Amino acid sequence: MITREIQLAAQIVGIPTLDHFTVATTEVDGEVVVRADQVGLAATYLELMRADCTIPVPAWQPGRRVGVAAIGTVVRSDSPELAVGDLVQSMTGWSEYSAGPAAQYVKLDPIADPGYYLGQGPTAYYGMADVAGVGEGDVVFVSGAAGGVGSLAGQIAKCLGAARVIGSAGSPAKVDYLVDELGYDAAFDYHDGSPVDRLRELAPEGISVFFDVVGGEQYQAALQTARPGSRFALCGSLSSQLGGAAERFPEPDHAAAQARGVELLPFSCHHTTDQIAAWREHFSTWLGEGCFVYPQTVIKGGIEDVPQAFLSLLQGSYRGNVSVRLS
Repeated sequence: MITREIQLAAQIVGIPTLDHFTVATTEVDGEVVVRADQVGLAATYLELMRADCTIPVPAWQPGRRVGVAAIGTVVRSDSPELAVGDLVQSMTGWSEYSAGPAAQYVKLDPIADPGYYLGQGPTAYYGMADVAGVGEGDVVFVSGAAGGVGSLAGQIAKCLGAARVIGSAGSPAKVDYLVDELGYDAAFDYHDGSPVDRLRELAPEGISVFFDVVGGEQYQAALQTARPGSRFALCGSLSSQLGGAAERFPEPDHAAAQARGVELLPFSCHHTTDQIAAWREHFSTWLGEGCFVYPQTVIKGGIEDVPQAFLSLLQGSYRGNVSVRLS
């Protein structure tokens, strides 16, 4: 079967542009053939596209398909495990069709909104519940709180008993969204004044947990307002990933964290089946209780529209978990 796919044209150095991607026509064949219905977008993909990738997995190479999470429908099968019409998830990436052994596809329960399966819930839950160990009385700060991970992490903290949850975002509209729709107790626009001043205003007695996806100035603000013994769940550092070397924020001040008695707890976004199952169990319960909102942005378009959607995500154009539903 002939398909179109998005390949990495060149590994990224500095600011990512459309020139780093190309639409290629290839042929796919295998035990199972799947039509992609929806493909995932996440800021963490940027690191895997960089020439100086620091994640301990193989970086994506030029001339190869961008291999991210996708939801699709089986259109041909020679396997007793999967039938035509089954909904499946895989890491086959930005492609109209994929093919391969049945083992590379996970059969899913049909649900009204299959985009849920592309969300970053396992990362948010594992980081907040297991890494940071959020519980009763905690004062939590989440950076990048309107993004795919942050929009879930703050709600998870509230469900786990945090006394106060504060988020940062990049616009007044996103600040309102955090408080009015996602249940954050307070939020601030990190463009509006000094983050450390805003954080001291909103958490006068200091924070006990920081869930970080941004790094840079917001990490420093969290450090200056952290109580002794605070836990920092370090999920990402988008501020240091975008732009050239001259535009990046400096590396975190680990010596200052040690002096303040702050636990720095970096963690991986690659999850075990147990971690995924724990998230799905809690998510289902909280959703049924009406105390949780699943925030997402679904973009409709063709496979050729995916790179621009990815760049727009990096620029903060969307809210919640982001995916492209292929037409």
